[in-house]
Amino acid sequence: MRHCCLCRVVVAAIVAFVACGGRAESLSQPKPLFDGRSFAGWNGDTGRVWRIEAGAIVAGHPERPAARNEFLATDGEFEDFELRYEFRIDGVEKPNAGVQFRSQRIPDHHEVIGYQADIGPGITGALYDESRRRTYLMTPPEPVEREAVSKARDGWNTCLVRCEGPRIRIAVNGVETVDYEEPDPAVSRRGVIALQIHGKMVGTIRYRNITITELTDARADRETAE
Repeated sequence: MRHCCLCRVVVAAIVAFVACGGRAESLSQPKPLFDGRSFAGWNGDTGRVWRIEAGAIVAGHPERPAARNEFLATDGEFEDFELRYEFRIDGVEKPNAGVQFRSQRIPDHHEVIGYQADIGPGITGALYDESRRRTYLMTPPEPVEREAVSKARDGWNTCLVRCEGPRIRIAVNGVETVDYEEPDPAVSRRGVIALQIHGKMVGTIRYRNITITELTDARADRETAE
């Protein structure tokens, strides 16, 4: 029995190696970015905009609009990774939010600049370029977006954002919505993760179970090549 188990492990390793283009990819352990109780490791307006309720980061109000775009950002920066999180948007008017990645805060300003995995009717799972090109880089076809959001459970959606080199993939509730290759080598591949509530939204956005797994071999390969 041991011999058979070992064979299965070896075969699985070979399959993984081939799937990664001949290179066995190494993942670090998933790291929680939010402890469910405090804003440790995050920065933003936690006095007026962001709060914690029932293990989730929350912004917004069901009876009044958000004054402007606001972002709660990680203190640390990340490059190649798999980011997983759950979100729930309960919008009354203009429901819109998103999660930034490979982003930077704009000095002396409330905005950030960088990629965003968008959240909102018709755009959930789309890739937007916040404050830079100010355009959608890729949006899922309507049937794909509809299928993705239909798989929400009790209003909660699960999102996976995978960044490796110039390639960015987004999946919502297990449905891939974006597979994008950045054509501009000058665009930064490193930055913070930031949670957004969009200005003028009436309603609440909630985020929870936020973890990141860094792709260690991908970074090491680039550093060696350089």
